[in-house]
Amino acid sequence: MEYRQLGKSGLKVPALSFGAGTFGGSGPLFSNWGTTEVHEARRLVDLCLEAGVTMFDTADVYSDGASERVLGEAIKGRRNDVLISTKASLPLSDAPNDGGSSRLRLVRAVDAALERLGIDHIDVFQLHAFDAATPVEEVLATLDSLVRAGKIRYVGVSNFSGWQIMKSLAVAEKYGYPRYVANQAYYSLVGRDYEWDLMPLGLDQGLGALVWSPLGWGRLTGKVRRGQPLPKQSRLHETASFGPPVDDALLYRVIDALDAIAEQTGKSVPQIAINWLLQRPTVSSVIIGARNEAQLRDNLGAIGWSLTQEQMALLNGASAVTAPYPHAPYHRQEGFARLNPPIV
Repeated sequence: MEYRQLGKSGLKVPALSFGAGTFGGSGPLFSNWGTTEVHEARRLVDLCLEAGVTMFDTADVYSDGASERVLGEAIKGRRNDVLISTKASLPLSDAPNDGGSSRLRLVRAVDAALERLGIDHIDVFQLHAFDAATPVEEVLATLDSLVRAGKIRYVGVSNFSGWQIMKSLAVAEKYGYPRYVANQAYYSLVGRDYEWDLMPLGLDQGLGALVWSPLGWGRLTGKVRRGQPLPKQSRLHETASFGPPVDDALLYRVIDALDAIAEQTGKSVPQIAINWLLQRPTVSSVIIGARNEAQLRDNLGAIGWSLTQEQMALLNGASAVTAPYPHAPYHRQEGFARLNPPIV
């Protein structure tokens, strides 16, 4: 396994992480992701650790905390072998203080996550969404107190826009609060919006990307095919509306390119899609998910080899879309030497 720095921090993380959203699945979204319980979760954790996948990502909102509870049981006795990443801020109920990033909410969320996970600290804690109703100063002061209390080690964000991250970093610098070092973001061959603002920001400000849904919300599994209905077992039947939309023409261009490279290399479509991400700027770790051992083993095959420049160029061309204003090609930053490697 390759290990990379998490942004501008001293923490080294595996290039592949495991997403525990499939653990304890319940409700209309997460039950379609997976319903892995403790016994099978332990087996998946075993396989991850054997492969060097030492970071496990979850969130309090995943199946109302069941994901954290199952993960906590699965890592019992192995705390020093793993890194735990979790998130909070999305609403857990309709109660007025069960969502957002207020001091009350974050302190409660961290304490509850520690209890569910059965651990005494969280290695990487991320805000799951920007809370426009809570002053950034309050959010960061709370995170600072949680770091000083030893309950969390590093902080990051997920699903933030560029200006929201920059405002937070400016406040952190002004008051000496912990800076965000992780940005858990959607990024895939059929969703490259991350490159327009968040990737240049990450390069400039030292945020490492923790990539979620690297297979385009289940579209790049190798089972979706041009002119054919979705496979019966595809979770897209029930969950497509929950994820980022994808244009069909783009999707099938990318699938054609992936199929061509799969024929050249003997690698699976998911392995190629993940390997492309591993060669992109700012990517610290790609979060892979699996309902079962077979899926996990296939995803683990994305590491230990690299696409050629010609294959990368084929995928870049197939997945390219015209950026909206003000990100037109003549405004993009490929020509700046400080962006190394360039964004293409």
